[in-house]
Amino acid sequence: MTAASVPASDAWLVALDVDGTIILEDETMSPGVPAAIGRLRDAGHFVTLATGRSWGGTHKHLATLGLEPEYVVCSNGAVTMRRVAGAWERWHVETFDPSRVLGLLGERLPDARYMVELGSGQRLFTEQLDDWTLDGARQVPFAELSAEPVSRVVVVAPGQDEHYFHDLVAEVGLNEVSYAIGWTAWLDIAPQGVDKGTALARVRERLGHASDRVLVAGDGRNDLGMFDWSLRGGGRAGAMGQAPDVVKDAAGEVTGAVEEGGLARALESLLVAAR
Repeated sequence: MTAASVPASDAWLVALDVDGTIILEDETMSPGVPAAIGRLRDAGHFVTLATGRSWGGTHKHLATLGLEPEYVVCSNGAVTMRRVAGAWERWHVETFDPSRVLGLLGERLPDARYMVELGSGQRLFTEQLDDWTLDGARQVPFAELSAEPVSRVVVVAPGQDEHYFHDLVAEVGLNEVSYAIGWTAWLDIAPQGVDKGTALARVRERLGHASDRVLVAGDGRNDLGMFDWSLRGGGRAGAMGQAPDVVKDAAGEVTGAVEEGGLARALESLLVAAR
């Protein structure tokens, strides 16, 4: 069997994180990754993205990679996009009431910058957030962020580090909602029980892939949910070489760092296995 003739029953569901996995900090692609993804796609495997980014910051990478999957997971699992007749729709959206969380955070981080994403995809923010896609977003007073249910809350506190956010999470009791700490200084809060894994479980069921024909890859704490989901189903979970130890420990395998094209090597292993 050649890599170009994988039967549908043998096709893998491959779900990839974006930042620190397929792209570098300057938004360029990790070495060898576009070519490896292209070979998997052409071989008949289903390759998609599972990212913390909103849809507005995700779709451009699909175009760069030449991917047209039926489903894409965004906003750490709170939003799943579906492609229907060449157009994208917000197929499944999870929301929650952010008023209590924002109230607690506002008391402890009055000088932080905040953004929420509404169920419609509209983003509201208090001040400019560097490195976040704010095209079409609207600047509002802090109080307006809690006016309606949201699919995510983003908190950016320049000058703080990861340890600060861990302490903050414990202090304000954010166990009531799901959260992830970004690879730079931000806290990303989603509805309770929602992560990339819960969204991918829904996608896998719709696509009909076997649970042991799943490969997920990422580098951050927001990937832990999909690592656990894939491994429990008998699939694979790969952590990038530069990932924190807690992420590597949760993965089934560790590949090279993003700067070294580590993901490309993990993807190529699927093609080798199919030969």
